[in-house]
Amino acid sequence: MAEPTQTPTPRNGDPSGPPVFDEPPPEGDAAAKDAARARKRRRVRLAVGAGVLVVALVGLGYYLYERRFESTDDAQIDANISNVGARVPGTIVRVDVEENQRVTAGQPLAEIDPTDLGVALAQAKAEVAQAAAQLAAEDPSVQITETSNATALTNASANISSASAALASAQHDAEQAAAHLAEARANQRTARLDLQRGEQLVQHDAIPRAEFDRRQSAAQAADAVVTGAEKAVEAARARAAQQQALMSGIRSRLVEVRKNSPRELEARQATLSFRQANLELAKAQARQAELNVGYATVRSPVAGIVARRAVNVGDSVAPGQSLAAVTQTDDLWVTANFRETQLRRIRPGQRATVHVDALARDFGGYVESTGGATGSRVSLFPPENATGNYVKVVQRIPVRIRLDAGQADLERLRPGMSVEPKVRVAP
Repeated sequence: MAEPTQTPTPRNGDPSGPPVFDEPPPEGDAAAKDAARARKRRRVRLAVGAGVLVVALVGLGYYLYERRFESTDDAQIDANISNVGARVPGTIVRVDVEENQRVTAGQPLAEIDPTDLGVALAQAKAEVAQAAAQLAAEDPSVQITETSNATALTNASANISSASAALASAQHDAEQAAAHLAEARANQRTARLDLQRGEQLVQHDAIPRAEFDRRQSAAQAADAVVTGAEKAVEAARARAAQQQALMSGIRSRLVEVRKNSPRELEARQATLSFRQANLELAKAQARQAELNVGYATVRSPVAGIVARRAVNVGDSVAPGQSLAAVTQTDDLWVTANFRETQLRRIRPGQRATVHVDALARDFGGYVESTGGATGSRVSLFPPENATGNYVKVVQRIPVRIRLDAGQADLERLRPGMSVEPKVRVAP
C-alpha cells in the first residue's frame, strides 16, 4: 500500500508560521470507512430498486384499474328547456314571474290583453246562431222536395195509366170505324151492282121505274154511308193519334220526374249539408275563439326554473314569439362526448360515476343510450370529406348518462355544468 503523502498545513491557519504535518490515519479506520460506504451504496441500490418496484406495481395497478373505465372531460349536464311562446297576438298587461324563479306546471307566466279576443268570441257566437237559423230554415225543404217528387211520380204514373186506357179506347174506336167503313163499302158495292143491273133492266122495261129509283136511292145512300164511315175512321184515327201523342208526353214527363227527382233531392240535401257544414264551421270558430281567450293567460307547460324572461308589460307579442324559457330541472342527464375509439366497450346499462366540477362531488348513474350520429354530422355545416383534402380526425359521439334519482344535491345541478363522467366497462 502506498504511503500517504503528508501535506504541510499552517498552524492555526497562519501561513507565516512553521508548517505542521498531519499524521496519517490508521489502516483500520480506512477499511471501516470503505465498508460503510459499500453498505451505504447497497442501501441506496436497494431503496432505488424498491422504489422502482413500487412505482411499477402502482403503475400496473393503475393500468389494471383504469382499463376498466372510460372517461372524458367533454361532458355537461343537460335538460329539456321549454321555450314558452304566445299563442295569440296582443299586448302584455301583466308578468307574473321573474328569472330564476321556480314554477309549477300550469302556473301563469304572463297575461295578454283579452279585450279583442272577447270581441272575436262574441262575433263567433253570433255566427253560430246565424248558421243554426239557416240550417233550421233549410231542413224542411228536403222533406218537402221528397214528398213533392213522390207525388209528381205518382201523378205521372196515374196519367200514364189513364192515357193508356184512353189510347186503347181510341184505337178500339178506330178499329170499329174501319170495320163500319168496310161494311159500308161492301154495301156500296152491292148497291152499285144493283143499280147497274137496274139500269140494264129498266132499259128493257124488265123492272118498273120505281124499282130502278129505289136502287138508285139505295146506291146514293150507300155512297153517303161510305163517306160518313170514312170520315168516322179519320176522326177515330185522329183521336188515336192524339191519345198517342198525349201518351208520349206523359211518358216523357214520367221519365223527367224519375230522372230529375233524385237530382233535385240531392241538390236540396247538398244545400242542407252545406248549411250543416257552415254550422259546424261556426261552432269550430267559436271554440277556437274560446280557446284564444284562455290563451290570453300564458301558463308554464312544465315544472322547472325560469331560465330567461323575454317579455315586459306593454310589449306587443305575436303568435309563436318566445316569452320565457323554463328549464325542467326535475329531469336531468349527462351528455358525454366520448371519442369513437372509446365506444368499443361502452354499452347501455353500464354503471357510471359523474364528477361535477361546480359541486366538487360525484353522482351515480348509468349509460342510457348512444347518439345516432357524431357531433360533426348533426352540426349546421357538416364536413364534406369528398373534397380531396380529407384529414382523418377522431370523431366524438354523444352518450347519454342518466343520473340516479334520490341523490343528495341533485336539485343544485343545472344544464351546462361541466362534468367528468367515468363509465365502468367490461375488462
